[in-house]
Amino acid sequence: MGVTVAEIKKRLSEADAEEFAVLERALVADERKGVRNALAVAKRRLQAEADEEARLASMYSFERSLCGENPHAVVVGLDEVGRGPLAGPLAVGAVVLPADLKIAGLNDSKQVKPTDRERIAAEVKRVALAWDVHYVEPSYIDDHGMTASLRLAFSSAVKAIEQAGVRPDVILLDGNPLHLDPREVNVVKGDGKCASIAAASIVAKVERDALMCRYAESYPEYHFAENKGYASQAHIDAIERVGLSPIHRKSFCTAFTQQALF
Repeated sequence: MGVTVAEIKKRLSEADAEEFAVLERALVADERKGVRNALAVAKRRLQAEADEEARLASMYSFERSLCGENPHAVVVGLDEVGRGPLAGPLAVGAVVLPADLKIAGLNDSKQVKPTDRERIAAEVKRVALAWDVHYVEPSYIDDHGMTASLRLAFSSAVKAIEQAGVRPDVILLDGNPLHLDPREVNVVKGDGKCASIAAASIVAKVERDALMCRYAESYPEYHFAENKGYASQAHIDAIERVGLSPIHRKSFCTAFTQQALF
């Protein structure tokens, strides 16, 4: 009795590239439609896995290329989350990754599904040599502006990493220069190019989202669990209906309320 299509599908769905090559040769004369489809599906899966592996490798190799002539440089990646919301803090993540361990799915947090972000953030925290998320509260943002808030958050996050006993040789920042430290290297769209910046963006995003969900329990009328403080229509309607909460950025909300800013 020959091997069934179902059995072949199962083997193909579990095959790595080497086993697939053997199976493909063995099945070259099998004209059953189910087998041909299973081969095509397996080939697409393996190609996608190879592409993802190459993308991930490029993030790590590009990051190392920014370290100059020191192949053993300790790198901390930093990224901010929550620059634009009407409510809640600015968050900056900082992560030092081990150079010899790749984290599957690591990418710019905006390119990662929420459920995958949770998994990746947990893995980053588990393997990182050090990590931190520093918050800047809305009152500071109102009083000092976003540039000063970013400078405070980034410098505080680096200080926390150093206080954890890890001194970076290179500080990778996503975006424009802040001129905070001579070790600073700025990478435009770095959260999609550098592994440690991507890790920082995911950890900061997951931590801040969780914080906003906790705030939603105290201020349910603003729907923070859904909008995370951003200007959704439901959020704007709530501001216009009940005014501002203690965690709103008053300077960001002047278009929606006539409440005094002092």
